[in-house]
Amino acid sequence: QVQLVESGGGSVQAGGSLRLSCAASGSTYSRSLVGWFRQAPGKEREGVAVIYISGGSTDYADSVKGRFTISQNNAKNTVYLQMNSLKPEDTAMYYCAAESPLRVGYPPLQREAYFGYWGQGTQVTVSS
Repeated sequence: QVQLVESGGGSVQAGGSLRLSCAASGSTYSRSLVGWFRQAPGKEREGVAVIYISGGSTDYADSVKGRFTISQNNAKNTVYLQMNSLKPEDTAMYYCAAESPLRVGYPPLQREAYFGYWGQGTQVTVSS
């Protein structure tokens, strides 16, 4: 079991930055795969970035490579998503999700249906 709580969303102008946090608790967190997903109005939810808690490997959607960075602080059981050079098209509800890597499979960004634990989401709005 893993519990997730996101924070850090808000409104920012294009070109600005935000850092999202995903605070996790639960006995299996240290063996989890944690991902950030987003859903804009009228669009399907899409994978943004993932990190393997054990090992630290990461992967990013092409649309955010070079602008977003996913990282972890294991002492705080928290995963971060640093978002720089934000664009209006980054506007969405951002969700943190976690699951066993074996259950998700590969590539994780395209397998959101296999993530069993989700946070409540945090809104990011980027104005032009």
